[in-house]
Amino acid sequence: MEKLALFGGTPVREGGFAPWPQYDEREKEYLLKALESRRWGGYPYPSPLSLEFGRRFAEYHGAKYCLPAANGTVTLEIALHAAGLKAGDEVIVPAITFAATAAAAVRQNGVPVFVDIEERNYCMDPDAFEAAITPKTKAVIPVHLGASIADMDRIMEIAKKHNLIVIEDCAHAHGAQWKGQGVGSIGDLGSFSFQSSKLMTSGEGGCITTNDDILRQKVMSLINCGRKGPGYDGYEGQLFTGNYRLSELQIAVLMGQMDRLDEVTKARAEMHDYFKKVLHSEVKGLTVLETDPRTTRKSAYQTIMKYNSEAFAGVHRDRFLEALEKEGVELDGEFYTPLYHEPIMNALSDEYPALRDRYGEGILFNKDISCPVAEKMSYEQGIWMHYSYLSGTKKDVEDIVAAIAKVQRLASDLR
Repeated sequence: MEKLALFGGTPVREGGFAPWPQYDEREKEYLLKALESRRWGGYPYPSPLSLEFGRRFAEYHGAKYCLPAANGTVTLEIALHAAGLKAGDEVIVPAITFAATAAAAVRQNGVPVFVDIEERNYCMDPDAFEAAITPKTKAVIPVHLGASIADMDRIMEIAKKHNLIVIEDCAHAHGAQWKGQGVGSIGDLGSFSFQSSKLMTSGEGGCITTNDDILRQKVMSLINCGRKGPGYDGYEGQLFTGNYRLSELQIAVLMGQMDRLDEVTKARAEMHDYFKKVLHSEVKGLTVLETDPRTTRKSAYQTIMKYNSEAFAGVHRDRFLEALEKEGVELDGEFYTPLYHEPIMNALSDEYPALRDRYGEGILFNKDISCPVAEKMSYEQGIWMHYSYLSGTKKDVEDIVAAIAKVQRLASDLR
């Protein structure tokens, strides 16, 4: 008699999935060259590899410029700084994203304003964005989430109407395209992360893309301690900042990642489509978010699904995930929760006084924020599957679906 592994049955899957990060001889070759060059850091700036990597990454994403930096958190801060954010300026962000998206505004003495997400793709709701605009609004940071791209047509239209800076948060979206245009090249600036869990990784790292030459120069200066140098001294004034350079050793790893970006992006997109096809044929009530037809190249960082408890004998999502993990497949429920609930968003007005008018003592102290779609997704509906599950074989994907189907068949046992 079939029994859930949670109750002593045999798991569907034993053993892991594809290892991450992935590398081959290309990373080794670039690293050895950087090692032997004896130029390991990012100074003097710009370093030779940063220029070469920036050129290649920008070209692949359809941007004029790409500037590597220390990580994907400071890239957001630098983008806001370069865009001219002043103390008290408001920055509109989606409620569902990593804390860095909103924290960047706080760290620049701005005020993040949280708005709800769309039901169809869990990205920023353009209507909610427009409704949140005030005379204090300076910028908006749409986030391309999972395998979805925010509605850049509407967001750019609204931003242009209100003269707002658009900074794309592309931490999930290396290689993605919207209507043939690479993400990070649609808004005024784009921010990418190369942290160890990202599609391209050097352990830590990030980069900023832009098509504007003055923004490029300011970003370069902000990365390099506020210095002005040949090729990035054509703007007025002096910027105050710190050292956010990326080392040659890290960029060497990224060069290897860049060599295979097109190949692995296509492979993951194909596997994402295969998973969706198999899942929807075998399981009811767990659906992969639809890909917007304007997405012309999908990056598939996370496969996000929507869970309907009625199709699983009324069992709560978290109980379903507990049983699934015992079958050898570990997926996430609360991968992201609304930022105004996140403990790491404990930004206090005593430390960041610009927050006080909107948030009182601090962001987590304001109980009036409500983003119903984001909250339902976080605590009831959303299920996240990491991209490494798409980096293996079709058999891996089939095992995942088999485990989900088994838990569904025996869902009544979980009550």
